[in-house]
Amino acid sequence: MDEFILYFKIGLNHVLDFTAYDHILFLIVLAVVFNFNQWKKVFWLVTLFTIGHSLTLALSAYGILKANMNLVEFSIPATIFITGVANVFTAKKSSTDKQSLNLVFAVIFGLIHGLGFSNYFRIMVGKEEDKLFPLLEFALGIEAAQIIIVLGILILGTILQNFFRVTRRDWILVTSAIVIGFAIQMMIDRVFW
Repeated sequence: MDEFILYFKIGLNHVLDFTAYDHILFLIVLAVVFNFNQWKKVFWLVTLFTIGHSLTLALSAYGILKANMNLVEFSIPATIFITGVANVFTAKKSSTDKQSLNLVFAVIFGLIHGLGFSNYFRIMVGKEEDKLFPLLEFALGIEAAQIIIVLGILILGTILQNFFRVTRRDWILVTSAIVIGFAIQMMIDRVFW
């Protein structure tokens, strides 16, 4: 049980660590197009991201996948930027189109985000024969943290739209634009060529 709590907490802290806010920024631009009535889609959004993230962690932990970390560290804010830009260009379109695109982004870009933590995770599980349970425990921590972040985004969006009469379009545009600004700075800081 202590080992479960250890890896669960590491997964939780991996997402909720405000010094490594790239994960939070990505969740913001993924979830901003949803509202509370779409909780099933939001659940799938979070789960698909966790699956993608966990897949690359597993491949790395078992020594199957090794990545150029400079490229990965640049690619992470690039995924945030791409998702934010997609939100800006689709803010006027039907919400179903944006949500479907963000579900695809969740799984594909989850793979890239998982690579960002893969070296650390590989070192953490070391030469343990059983890497599956630590991976699952870590993934549960990630899933829980992502649900916390996404719920916060949905609550804030609901408050702004229902009590302050911010339009859904403006909520998506402004939030995505702010995140894009952070992503651009992160890409500049991580240029590797």
